[in-house]
Amino acid sequence: MATTRPLRADAARNRQLLLAAAAEEFAERGLDVSVADIARRAGVGKGTVFRHFATKDDLLAAIVIDRIGTLVAAGRRLLDGADPGAALLEFLTIAARQRQQLDLSFLQEAGELSDEVTTARSRLFQTIDQLVDRARDHGAIRDDVTGTDVTLLMCAPNYVASYAPDASPDLWQRYLAIIFDGLRRQGAHPLPHPPPT
Repeated sequence: MATTRPLRADAARNRQLLLAAAAEEFAERGLDVSVADIARRAGVGKGTVFRHFATKDDLLAAIVIDRIGTLVAAGRRLLDGADPGAALLEFLTIAARQRQQLDLSFLQEAGELSDEVTTARSRLFQTIDQLVDRARDHGAIRDDVTGTDVTLLMCAPNYVASYAPDASPDLWQRYLAIIFDGLRRQGAHPLPHPPPT
């Protein structure tokens, strides 16, 4: 059975440069951006791009997996926290801050890029479910909130703040606080619709 060798330090650095440059190019100019533009922004040649990523879809998939991996690692670390409510709020803050630092809405256009992306998303959803279950079991959030509810709400703070022209870049924090207060058990009213699946 073949084993995957770790990348050399320079190759690993180039891969990270490419992921960052590609994410910025896609965010600014959409999915039609050229490989040459990505290479130029990363400060490498086109050949380096294709040595790491055979196609632009492979590059998009790598960006998705990288961003999801960051969130999964944070979520798993927070599962060990003593305060499950604070852990869930910190996770949502990390997710919103990641989105605020770089608009990742272009990823919604990318669709299901690969089995690896599907697997990564499943790991993320499982981690969110665990964070929500812990918070709910400890009385930090209302009994009728599900992991799916929280997954759908993750993008809301940034999305809402984006409608305020010339707003502070930290405006998303206000809406995250409002959302999290809505998740709390205190003062909760019955929800008018069952949760999505």
